[in-house]
Amino acid sequence: MNPAPPRDDTRTLATVAHTAFFLLLGASLLRFLLRHPGEPRTPWIIALSITLALLYVLGPALGAAPTARRLLWLGLVVTTWVVLVVLAPSFAWCAVPLFFTALRTLPPRAAVVLVALLTGFVVIAQLKLSKSFDPNLLLAPPAVAALATAVFVHMERQARAQRELIDDLIRTRRELAATERREGTLAERQRLSMEIHDTLAQNLSSQQMLLQAADRTWDTDPATARTHVRTATGIAAHGLAEARRLVHDLAPSELADGAGLAEALRALDAGPDIEVRFHLEGTPAALPDRVQSALLRIAQGALANVREHSGARTAALTLSFLGDQVVLDIADDGQGFAEPRTGAAERGHGLPAMRARVRQLGGTLTIESAPGEGTVLSAAIPLEPAS
Repeated sequence: MNPAPPRDDTRTLATVAHTAFFLLLGASLLRFLLRHPGEPRTPWIIALSITLALLYVLGPALGAAPTARRLLWLGLVVTTWVVLVVLAPSFAWCAVPLFFTALRTLPPRAAVVLVALLTGFVVIAQLKLSKSFDPNLLLAPPAVAALATAVFVHMERQARAQRELIDDLIRTRRELAATERREGTLAERQRLSMEIHDTLAQNLSSQQMLLQAADRTWDTDPATARTHVRTATGIAAHGLAEARRLVHDLAPSELADGAGLAEALRALDAGPDIEVRFHLEGTPAALPDRVQSALLRIAQGALANVREHSGARTAALTLSFLGDQVVLDIADDGQGFAEPRTGAAERGHGLPAMRARVRQLGGTLTIESAPGEGTVLSAAIPLEPAS
């Protein structure tokens, strides 16, 4: 539950103080009329009481800030009250709500000085009413004034601390939201980078290779050249479909229309000179869309590396369902490579993109290779147990 704003407590205290002022003003006027009926000063007392009440009513409309109009209003209220107390000392107790008004209107030091002056005036008025010396009349008003001032100052400090805390919380929440937006933007940029690399960039690379091959064989072997061109045309059409789906942030086109991951992997190829075989092991289970999309992109990226760098003649894709995880293995019989030492940066975008995809799903990516012995890439992704 959120704490109430500090101004609610201040508003409640102001309401209590205003109510107390009018009650004390009315009681003082009634006491004077009952004890001093028919005196010549009675019309003045009534007129000043009404004036003081009207002035006090105007206060909230001027706000609490110490503006020139607010200070003038406070001066008129205090002056009218002083004249009333001089004519009828019983009005002295109206000073207690005025303490609150002074503390709200003036800076702390000026407010304390005014409260002290009002308190001294109350003491003098009460001693004037008393027929004999009474210590309570000398000590009670300063005690009440000190208590009222201490309570108000304490509440103001608490309200200020609470406002600062709320401001800090709002600022922290805004900073956290900005950080989350930045992280989301970076994650989306990384995702799009991987998508473009695994689809559009690989398709363009394949088209380039095929068109270069067609150009080399155009005069000597027109049939083969036309085959390369037709294959490049098909890849271009596939790349166009991928681009459109990427723009609309949809799943890979191979997984559209309800096609499963196994069917999409079985349909992959690495070019006309590489034979790709697909194997399915274990009992297939329903995979989340994110997992299917990631494994398909990893397979596409791995086959692109096989086509461009390995010099392989065959490649094997194996999708294994092992109960608590799904594993995709891509093996080729190419030239292989010496594995980089631990901590060394990987070149290119393909392998880092694969690692990022697997890491986002809580999985692992391992690569085993040696010069002349081919390469095996394995992506393992954990699956949530069926509920």
